[in-house]
Amino acid sequence: MAAKRGKEWEVKVKGLLKAELKKRNLSYADLAEKLATIGIKESPRNISNKIGRGSFTAVFFIQCLESIGCETVHLGDN
Repeated sequence: MAAKRGKEWEVKVKGLLKAELKKRNLSYADLAEKLATIGIKESPRNISNKIGRGSFTAVFFIQCLESIGCETVHLGDN
């Protein structure tokens, strides 16, 4: 049961990040470039793998959001 619950969280967090990228019409290559401007070196392929797994760190999540200019994340459907 706990493993399934963890998987649900991974799906939610990767969905949040993918939605923020989509809102801004950004690709993983665009995200890699934006991360580079704040000193984070990630290839588009590595970003794709991390987001695909959904098990990236909170630090990576915040770095991504900061680099794309996202100041607010809505967790619910509201």
